[in-house]
Amino acid sequence: MLIAGDIGGTKTRLALISPEAGPRMPVAEEEYHSGDFPGLQPIVETFLASTKTSATAACFDVAGPVIDGRAHLTNLPWDIDARALAAGLGLQRVSLLNDLQAIAYAVPHLLAEETAEINAGQPVAQAPIAVLAPGTGLGEAFLVWGGQSYIACSSEGGHADFAPADTEQAGLWAFLHDRFGHVAWERVCAGSGLPNVYDYVRSRDPAAEPPDFAAAVNAAPDRTPLIVEAALHDPQRNTLAAETLRIMVAVWGAEAGNLVLKVLASGGLYLAGGMPPRLVPQLRDGAFMQAFTEKGRFADLLRAVPVRVIMINAALLGAAIHGLEQASRN
Repeated sequence: MLIAGDIGGTKTRLALISPEAGPRMPVAEEEYHSGDFPGLQPIVETFLASTKTSATAACFDVAGPVIDGRAHLTNLPWDIDARALAAGLGLQRVSLLNDLQAIAYAVPHLLAEETAEINAGQPVAQAPIAVLAPGTGLGEAFLVWGGQSYIACSSEGGHADFAPADTEQAGLWAFLHDRFGHVAWERVCAGSGLPNVYDYVRSRDPAAEPPDFAAAVNAAPDRTPLIVEAALHDPQRNTLAAETLRIMVAVWGAEAGNLVLKVLASGGLYLAGGMPPRLVPQLRDGAFMQAFTEKGRFADLLRAVPVRVIMINAALLGAAIHGLEQASRN
């Protein structure tokens, strides 16, 4: 039995996978709030105790770079060591993947109904594929053709320098530069960065913020859900929240276009993570694709790139697929 895990800055999802049933039919599956635990091992122990089962191996994807079987999570104060985790849990093997690499593993296996189309495009067979995943942080990955199948490659492109695309975004960059010094894409277009954009929008017109919403936002330990809900369900009253979401979607488009150009991903772009599945109507209204294609002489190339939103937990699926593939080789 394999333990597959998606270890995020906010949530940890674990599943028990059998080779017979395959990666889409877990024997058991649970979700935990990552911050309630001091590390990964106690969560896995809790999971195994609740399911009253045992396992021989595990494959975990983590929100951070993985180097030589070790990872420090970017948005969570955890250090994870695959060998130490295997010893502590009594497992024969533990594999660690970057969470975006795990999503990339899943992409070639996705079913049509597991995605939502944003741009039909004209995919080029065996061409590179790009993945952009705004969740708690901003993840990026890509796939390249290896002769027989795709090879999933991780990236930390979400921490590269944010490049404003217009005067409004230039003001946002200046605002965030004063606050953080270095302004990465993640500071703008991830769940953790959304309040930064809201603060900038509010700084330009503080009187537009309803007093009751101001009180709720200022008291919230995590402001992102409140801002997103206000933008989606009451945009006329919460104009600052609506403007924040509009800017974020445009920035998604700009950085997605950058990623596609950097790896020449004419095979397609997949949007993953916790936020895009909730915002499919906003991604289809034209603003995302406008920002995505505004690349001068390469606009036509980008218009031909298929764009789809992954509507399932592809990281967990990818970890399960990778773990089962490793087991089959041993």
